[in-house]
Amino acid sequence: MSTVDIYVHAATRDNTRQAYASALRHFEVEWGGLLPASPDSVARYLAGHGDTLAVSTLRQRLAALAQWHMEHGFADPTRAPVVRKVMRGIQALHPAVQKRAQPLELVHLSRVDDWLEGALAAARTRADAAAELRHLRDRALVLLGFWRGFRGDELSRLRAEHVRVVPGEGMACYLPHTKTDRHLKGQTFHVPQLSRLCPVTAYLAWVSAAAIDDGAVFRRIDRWGTVGADGLHVDSMLPLLRRVLGVPGGGPPNAFSTHSLRRGFANWASENGWDLKELMEHVGWKSAESALRYINPGDPYGRARIERVLARQAGRTQADNEED
Repeated sequence: MSTVDIYVHAATRDNTRQAYASALRHFEVEWGGLLPASPDSVARYLAGHGDTLAVSTLRQRLAALAQWHMEHGFADPTRAPVVRKVMRGIQALHPAVQKRAQPLELVHLSRVDDWLEGALAAARTRADAAAELRHLRDRALVLLGFWRGFRGDELSRLRAEHVRVVPGEGMACYLPHTKTDRHLKGQTFHVPQLSRLCPVTAYLAWVSAAAIDDGAVFRRIDRWGTVGADGLHVDSMLPLLRRVLGVPGGGPPNAFSTHSLRRGFANWASENGWDLKELMEHVGWKSAESALRYINPGDPYGRARIERVLARQAGRTQADNEED
């Protein structure tokens, strides 16, 4: 691979590259499409999957096709009017409610942490090194993910050489690139040391026990207690989080996703007086629209507001009747 190829490869996130490769494989192999594609074939591809695939999935497929054509010097068929009209028709005929991750509430986080603390003590009592390491890793992952509002892919990419701990204060986590970092400048996220449910203490306990000085922070642990050299694959984050968050008292595991930690923190912060700007700065959101997608409205049905108005109106009616 030439130096140019290395830099070109580095310009695209691994997750995006894998998703686009899967999309192209679906178009060519499973559906039987040809590349370069014509607008008509792309429109037929969309129409053939409009009632089975989510609109977001179809948009991703179009993005993959668009990138392939641009990289290979062909006209982009996804911009053709017929393709856009087919997409609008699919949205009109197959509307779908956007699914949102179940937020991890603080009370559930406390229960999960209590369970992990008990499991750690039991593992140490029976000298089970593998279980002890696994519980230490899981505790650090959940606490750091919650208080920092990290997604699963960000936790999988965190590296020890990019973490700086300030004793008694907190720690700084640097990510060379994030989902919203279009210019690849990287971003530093600060994490406070807390009196309880502390992510800093949990992180230090894990990296000390696992002897991690550099490389990926969160790694695989085999049955004999050997810590892997590579980081956890992003696809393993969902089953791991569901296993940990589904412990007794933690909640139904299948309700959680890799966004549950971020949604949980966003809702906790909103309920405790953080304004939108503070929350966006803490999590790293660039737009208010992105932030609001993670926050549950405090009164989703409007009941409290309506009842307040009804109470005031009832009071005025009663006062008028007394005057009469």
